[in-house]
Amino acid sequence: MITDAIVHGYDSTEVRFHWVLAMLSARTYDDLSTEEVQRLRYTSGLVRTYAEDEWKEALRVTFDLLAVLSTTSGETGPVLKQLQDLPLRQHNAILRHLDLMLTGGLKDDLWAETLERARVERFGNDRARRVWAYFAPAPIGARAVQPRPSTAAAAQAALPVRAVLFVVSSAFLLALALIADPAQAVVESLVALGAGLTAARCGLRWWGRESRPGLAAGAQIPRPRDPAPTEGGFTNSVRHSFDHYFRIRTPYGFTPEAWLAHTAQVRGSLAAEIADLYRESRIGVDRINWLIRHLAEDTRNRHNNGTLFDRHRQEQIPGRTKALTIAALAVLGAAALAAFGTAVSGAAQPRPLWAFLAVLGAAWSGHATASRWLEVRREEHRLLRETREYQEQLTARQIAHQRWKSYLDATRPSELEMETWLTCDKTSFVDEALRHHRLTWRDLITHTILVAPGPSYKRGRVRGGPWRYSHYVFRLFLFTQDGIREIGSEFDFSDATRKNEQRSNYRFDALSSVQVTENVDVGYDLELVLTNGPARKIRVKDADAHQLAPDENSQEISEINLSSAGSAHTFRLLEGIAADGKGWIERRSPGNLTPFQIAG
Repeated sequence: MITDAIVHGYDSTEVRFHWVLAMLSARTYDDLSTEEVQRLRYTSGLVRTYAEDEWKEALRVTFDLLAVLSTTSGETGPVLKQLQDLPLRQHNAILRHLDLMLTGGLKDDLWAETLERARVERFGNDRARRVWAYFAPAPIGARAVQPRPSTAAAAQAALPVRAVLFVVSSAFLLALALIADPAQAVVESLVALGAGLTAARCGLRWWGRESRPGLAAGAQIPRPRDPAPTEGGFTNSVRHSFDHYFRIRTPYGFTPEAWLAHTAQVRGSLAAEIADLYRESRIGVDRINWLIRHLAEDTRNRHNNGTLFDRHRQEQIPGRTKALTIAALAVLGAAALAAFGTAVSGAAQPRPLWAFLAVLGAAWSGHATASRWLEVRREEHRLLRETREYQEQLTARQIAHQRWKSYLDATRPSELEMETWLTCDKTSFVDEALRHHRLTWRDLITHTILVAPGPSYKRGRVRGGPWRYSHYVFRLFLFTQDGIREIGSEFDFSDATRKNEQRSNYRFDALSSVQVTENVDVGYDLELVLTNGPARKIRVKDADAHQLAPDENSQEISEINLSSAGSAHTFRLLEGIAADGKGWIERRSPGNLTPFQIAG
């Protein structure tokens, strides 16, 4: 990538410095191909063409180091002085990226400084409190139960016909009553009109609202399906998460068990709602734990302010409204019967029949009209209420989602911090191994450290970067004149603690074969076969292609991960030793390599 930038004109001493570090990082001089050595030599000749600045001096020192390290007779004192005089940024970058290049006496001279810097930076920037955020999954967006579509269309379509029939029947009955006794009919019609209006007004408040049981304010009866949870399934995980967060978000005066019992209905309703809202996303419950935690806190807060179970009380219909409705209906019925009596009093034979049919039609159509009208109003009320609840809930959840996302972004360590902490951990691990075996850098021919995922890990990565793990397995190989010392240990990245350390020592000729197995669906495995023991399989990395972004290249990311783990250098060393024994290392000692010459 840096080469491509240089080709397109983005060139400077700073760019060239980072290009050189990228070429040498996590590699030894022997790892460089002939072409790469030539490119480095060509670049060393360009240094004099740039203007003087701190990056140009850092380039000079890097190439001087490379020249010294590629030969056994190079004088390290002057170049070490130049390295110490560099600004801290360039000085530290060279030490970090040329770690495998630095060997022997030069490494010994710099080791104390490297260790001290590792001790200072290892727990810097509040590592213990922030590491977890790097592995926290990205929270999925907020959702809420949307209002159900209105079902009032059929009732609304039938309403006009029944209303017209009611008006016609009532008008016909009134006409008959007016013919028989106008004064009496007017009184009866006014009474019926007043009673009807009262019944409509009070009845709307009583029957015009959807009846529903009391729940926590903000918690709805789950309208979605609520399938029985399967063991280990998503719904079951959601229920367990609700139980967990309700248990630790307990209001004052409740034990966790008592609070769980007190909120069983609320908790079950919310769990069913959330499970149904996110089931089709095929996500883990850890991506919605922020929402479950928010709902648990909201339930606790509503209990504290006394509104947890108040919706049922708020929607209770006053007894006065019910009494007025019943009384108005009774008066309306009595007025209708009185009108019927007026219409048939002293009438000829056909009039009672017509009056009876008018009363019957008015009663039936009035009941049907009222039923359809109340159904329409109930749906309108329900839709309005559910829309309001949906908007309130979605807004509250969006705020909670943004608050949690902002907290994660503020807490999550940067890629540089993660790499710095890991480098410090590896430095500390190497130092303890050297002290345990009473070795100095002068005693080593070379070394390599393999970093692999540990058991029961969480993992995370930035776009285009390597996977990082909450648990690692460090495996250090120290190559001395006497043979290979291998030290392995499980490592908890969050608190930098190690456990289950294992040590092995074997001669070069005891390593009979090395096999690397690559499986795109499983990952990379390294198998070491010793002549005097069973084969040992070492997991290098897990498969990751299915978790990449659509525009990321799986092969490229795989190479980044292997390089980050130190596998390329480790594989090359172990495979060479398995093939040629100690002779492989001796042939690649600085005395047998072509020295690096800086271009004049």
